[in-house]
Amino acid sequence: MHPSSTKPSFSAGGVTVLKFIKPLALALVISALPVGPIAVASDDAVAPNANSPSPDQLDFFESKIRPLLIDHCYACHAEDEQESELRLDTLAGMLTGGLAGPSVVPGEPTRSLLVTAVRYQDNDLKMPPSEKLSEIQIADLIRWVEMGAPHPDSGNVGPIVQRGDVDIEQGRKHWAFQPPVKVVPPAIADAPSRESQNRLHHDIPNPIDAFILAKLHDKGLRPNSPADKRTLLRRATFDLIGLPPTPEEIDAFLADDSADAFAHVVDRLLASPHYGERWGRHWLDIARYADSNGLDENVVHGNAWRYRDYVVRSLNNDKPYNEFLVEQLAGDLLDSEDDFELRNERLIATGFLVLGPKVLAEQDEAKMEMDIIDEQLDTVGRSIMGLTLGCARCHTHKFDPISHHDYYGLAGIFKSTQTMDSYKTVAKWHENTIETPSQAAELVQHQQQIASQEKLIAERVAEATAKLDPPPAAETKPEEIEKRFPAETLAVIKTLRDELKKLKDAIPELPTAMGVTEGKIADTSVHLRGSHLTLGDVVPRRVPEVLAIDTPPSIPADHSGRLEFARWLTTGNHPLTARVMVNRLWRGHFGKGLVSTVDNFGLKGSPPSHPELLDWLAVRFVERGWSIKEMHRLIMMSETYQRSSDFVPENAEADPGNQWYWRYNLRRLEAEAIRDGLLAVSGTLDRTTGGNIMQYKNREYVFNHTSEDKSKYDSSRRSIYVPVIRNHLYDMFQLFDYNDASVLTGDRNTSTIAPQALFLMNSELVAELALAFADRLLESEPDAEQRIDRLYLQTYGRTASAAESSDARNFLTQFRAFQQESDSDTDPERLAWQALCQAIVSSSEFVYLR
Repeated sequence: MHPSSTKPSFSAGGVTVLKFIKPLALALVISALPVGPIAVASDDAVAPNANSPSPDQLDFFESKIRPLLIDHCYACHAEDEQESELRLDTLAGMLTGGLAGPSVVPGEPTRSLLVTAVRYQDNDLKMPPSEKLSEIQIADLIRWVEMGAPHPDSGNVGPIVQRGDVDIEQGRKHWAFQPPVKVVPPAIADAPSRESQNRLHHDIPNPIDAFILAKLHDKGLRPNSPADKRTLLRRATFDLIGLPPTPEEIDAFLADDSADAFAHVVDRLLASPHYGERWGRHWLDIARYADSNGLDENVVHGNAWRYRDYVVRSLNNDKPYNEFLVEQLAGDLLDSEDDFELRNERLIATGFLVLGPKVLAEQDEAKMEMDIIDEQLDTVGRSIMGLTLGCARCHTHKFDPISHHDYYGLAGIFKSTQTMDSYKTVAKWHENTIETPSQAAELVQHQQQIASQEKLIAERVAEATAKLDPPPAAETKPEEIEKRFPAETLAVIKTLRDELKKLKDAIPELPTAMGVTEGKIADTSVHLRGSHLTLGDVVPRRVPEVLAIDTPPSIPADHSGRLEFARWLTTGNHPLTARVMVNRLWRGHFGKGLVSTVDNFGLKGSPPSHPELLDWLAVRFVERGWSIKEMHRLIMMSETYQRSSDFVPENAEADPGNQWYWRYNLRRLEAEAIRDGLLAVSGTLDRTTGGNIMQYKNREYVFNHTSEDKSKYDSSRRSIYVPVIRNHLYDMFQLFDYNDASVLTGDRNTSTIAPQALFLMNSELVAELALAFADRLLESEPDAEQRIDRLYLQTYGRTASAAESSDARNFLTQFRAFQQESDSDTDPERLAWQALCQAIVSSSEFVYLR
């Protein structure tokens, strides 16, 4: 007991007591958040006991239960004080429960949080916190709940109001939960931009510009003029393929005076195999792609590269986005008929659901399974729907109209999916075989050879055994029998067995890919407070009610529901799927989304800056067959995209954040584009696409702060092929704001810190590439003036100004003289050009897009 918190006495059930007990403190709570619905059926709450309690039952309550509650609970959970909004001094209070849900479910102790708390079976819910009740007291509480929680108020409790229920009608008033509407783009009667003056009183040809100019006009802002052709080409080239334009591409664009010149550039870039590498990297951020597991057991995702290459191929082929999503969520359930390449492609696609980090040494297998399902739901929710579904694991979503039951309706879909082959330490994720017919036939043939060899050995042993005199007894062990064989026979059998071992050692290994398959079909119980140790109602597999605006998908009893869920997401009527994706594309081109919180369209996300434009793009996206490349063309052909990034003081004062797009935002390149750009200008870039460059075998251990990291980062391949090792990312990637790789990231940070500049000026990588760049200039151009122009053209997309050219020549002269004075054996000319190249690529103009 804890007399330090003595309080006045009060009467309860005819017994006068002192309120001096240490509170049942954080007893049935969940981090003091206003959360979740009561996870019990309403009939449990309304009628705790169908029959009136018997005198013996009431006596049991008054003699055993009420004194226990008085001594250990009332100090904090009675009329005077109700921590976490929980009262235990009335039956209605116990049935209603606190913020974590009902404390008592009559007749069901395993679903009663009060029982869970006193049993100390949940590490986060141990009550009383200072000392566990005696086994007799716990048994009394359990017995009382099993009786149906008899209480003097039984039969007199009115309907219990469910705490935290979702108001579906109110929830659907949020803009993101309403289907997008394609409004008619506004006609601009007084377009302020020079390039639009000849279109006054007419619709703007690109609807994007109509929406943007209307808002600019409303805000009294004048849009910038178009960017010059050199700037625009560099912007578009980095945007679509993540590489700088070549001098030849620059010359061709400058020479093309046709009205479709830029359209031709966009089409050429979209047709490049490097387009899929550039935009595939954007999707891999969302898919939390990594080549290792991270966390406790950092083992290799040896076949993750197959999923990466699937993403690149899909984008290069302009696979419709709806098909792209269905394959990743349920590719294993699609009918590919006899097309084995299509079947394998779809199996690889389901790697999306397996790529997340997992605590593979978790001893509680049920917890591991639910943690994996939670990670899958969180990823699917934020990546495709822009919703933080994971917040509803422990309670109804604090902000969005997603209930506790909604969460477990979806969880049942993924619980009915086999993601793991084993939960035993170290747990193993599932991989699908993706063999070709020839590989399958080769395996069958090899297995037949093994079977034939085993049969031959068995026959030779049988023949030799039959010749033994006397014949061996039936119970004689085979090894004892063979000891009696002649030496010649033993030699023959040994040769046959050696051949068998060679056959078994050479058995073909079929290729596999991380992915899922159907599991044991079952609905999932609500996990009270998110704990698998305290289960509530069983929730049929379903989608969140607030989003089931039309007919929700019907999930057959013998299906997990993944395919039905995927098709529901991609019908075209879903209020979020298309909106979220076009917003991601917009963010990729402008550095920010129309909805700035690209992964959260819920009530705590940012509202769209241009809601009508977002909806128009979403509907257009669906109407045009979910074509991502078509959306790129539409955005890039707009005046909005092609504007200059020039600073205009008057506009900046009225709109410092460029919320209304009067200019194109200056944008720093991502880590991959900086590295790939350096490789490209130095002439060392290996443009080979696809494949695996990992140094490890599948499931082998990699760096985890105790193991050696054998990963190789000195490759000259595109950055998308550089290994992504969780817990030990490539240093350059970390320095330039690479994504976390353990969680979904649709909106990378962009920092400007001193170590970035120091890396460009001092790192071994940049020095080596600068030297290669220098050698390239020395070999290709006959004199210093032409080399300087070529240097500027390749790095900045423009020629050097007269002042820049003069400064460069002076720098080279002084550097040569310095090197000659140092009496170095290295060619001073080569070193001078290396230093100049490194200075040029270390500048802001190289790492920023204008």
